[in-house]
Amino acid sequence: MNADWRTRYDLAVEAARKAGDLAREYYETTFEVEHKADDSPVTIADRKAEELIRSLVAAAFPTDGFLGEEYGDQAGTSGFRWIIDPIDGTKSFIRHIPIWATLVGLEYQNEQIGGVAYIPVFGMTYRALRGAGAYMNERKIHVSDVAKLSDALLCYSSINWFIKAGREKAFLELATRTSRQRGYGDFYGFVLVAEGAADLMIEHGVNPWDIAATKAIVEEAGGTFTDWMGTQTIYRPDSLASNGKVHAEALAILNMT
Repeated sequence: MNADWRTRYDLAVEAARKAGDLAREYYETTFEVEHKADDSPVTIADRKAEELIRSLVAAAFPTDGFLGEEYGDQAGTSGFRWIIDPIDGTKSFIRHIPIWATLVGLEYQNEQIGGVAYIPVFGMTYRALRGAGAYMNERKIHVSDVAKLSDALLCYSSINWFIKAGREKAFLELATRTSRQRGYGDFYGFVLVAEGAADLMIEHGVNPWDIAATKAIVEEAGGTFTDWMGTQTIYRPDSLASNGKVHAEALAILNMT
């Protein structure tokens, strides 16, 4: 195992847990909610959690770069970049719904090599490093063996996103072709795919920090992660994660004209 990858991965796990626990302290109290230019909500917990991750990483690896939801892009020179979503699921967080997570993605030379999704309220850490397996806490996880779309469990975020994208008919067609559908949005649908509890997660309206960590986790768990055109990227607003066996059929439905 590459030692540079491993030491950063270990720090990613530690930083995600510390930042998530810090955010939880705010979650269990009352706090002000502000709105950014795109009208998305933000709290002091989002900002403080990202600041903590950046400070921990900068102290250990001062030449690494960052891309974070709250504090943007900071170039580095090492080839490593940390992609941070301090609270993925802020809308759940502010309504005191416990399904939110601190996400830390680890990128090397523009490839996603590791990721951590820490759910503080549940005490669950989904994590993966390329070549070292994917885990939920200390249990190794793997995607499902479901091979037929008609047997698959589909997760999705909000139907409104598909309406905004003009793809509601394709989404409904995909939904009717699957066995069950559940609205497990944000990071949660992706980690369910990674551990084999769901077979597909479809999302629209995402940014790189929303999916960098979960892409690494899904792929290391044996799954497939692409945009709706089939490209392995985190730089598109549309994404599809699956166990790999039903991916091509799902993409074909999404691209029906």
